Amino acid sequence: MTNAKGAALAEVPVRGALPDVAVQDLARLTERLDHAFSGMAGSDLLITGGAGFLGYYLVLAPLAWNRANPSQEPIRVTVHDNFLRGVPRWLSDLDDGALRLVERDVLAPLPADEPRFDHIIHAASIASPIYYRKHPIETMDANVEGLRLLLDHAAERADTDTPVRGLLFFSTSEIYGDPDTANIPTPETYHGNVSCTGPRACYDESKRYGETLCVNFARQSGVPVTIARPFNNYGPGLRIDDRRVLPDFARDVLAGRDIVMLSDGSATRTFCYVMDAVDGYYRILTAGRPGESYNIGTDRPEISMQELAEHVTAIGSRLTGYAGSVVVGTSDDPEYLTDNPNRRCPVIDKARTELDYTPEVELDDGLERALRWYLAEQGASS
Repeated sequence: MTNAKGAALAEVPVRGALPDVAVQDLARLTERLDHAFSGMAGSDLLITGGAGFLGYYLVLAPLAWNRANPSQEPIRVTVHDNFLRGVPRWLSDLDDGALRLVERDVLAPLPADEPRFDHIIHAASIASPIYYRKHPIETMDANVEGLRLLLDHAAERADTDTPVRGLLFFSTSEIYGDPDTANIPTPETYHGNVSCTGPRACYDESKRYGETLCVNFARQSGVPVTIARPFNNYGPGLRIDDRRVLPDFARDVLAGRDIVMLSDGSATRTFCYVMDAVDGYYRILTAGRPGESYNIGTDRPEISMQELAEHVTAIGSRLTGYAGSVVVGTSDDPEYLTDNPNRRCPVIDKARTELDYTPEVELDDGLERALRWYLAEQGASS
């Protein structure tokens, strides 16, 4: 695939080929984000937590843009991660001079010999409820102390010749808690209905406090920090053992067993394909207003978990001949559903108006892409 200039798109150099779905998504991202990436050409980008789910396209997209635009100065990407779950194969297989991998805990100060980063994305956090409830202190530390180190760093450089040009904090839609029906779809102005002591509070409340830090550093120190509130992202990069709903459903499909819902299936969500989400995140980083938060997701369709399972079943049947059913089970964890929102759906007018953000992947298309990616990854690891 080529762009209008005839340059090859999304040819990220890897020792093991990326799945076709990822190659196609990256080609589209280089087109959609050309303006943002052109403005970042020749700069240094730091992504903390770059070995995680969202890191997959956050890292690969600027590298793909570099390859598609050889006449431009490359975006130099540095990933900081503690690699607690190992270095993922997609990252270890990358062979790109514009990429650096640094093993660092987010609570450690930035090494003195690191570049003067122009852009920083703080994505280092446990985001799966199963895992952040097992590691609540570490979750809070990453969202508060790790963020504070980066904000202090940016504040120290604010009045120098090399200020940080943009710092993006990954918050969450869970800062809204379980909204009342009058606030669904949910705008950024909604203050939330959140427990500060429940089993999900380590994540929800540390993200809320992280946002408070960002707003005040923007006001007091002039730090160009912006905030993303993701709504149920899914797709390539999301490990099949992550224990969120779509990987769980996909794992059941690939194993040829019934899809097991650990609820009555009535809770509703909107689901945003990761290519659309990453497009939004880079728009916030490069064009968002300091101190402002932006919902990133899709506002339609809002579907129940039962309906989602049925969609996955139908797509699995078409792709693999899957013949399982959807059944209701019970989690071994008695607090599995405690404080779990009944509905989640964003208002994305702010991102649409200010950032020209427009999600384009329909649900069934995105679910099929996700299942194709899981199939490809399963084949690569077998």
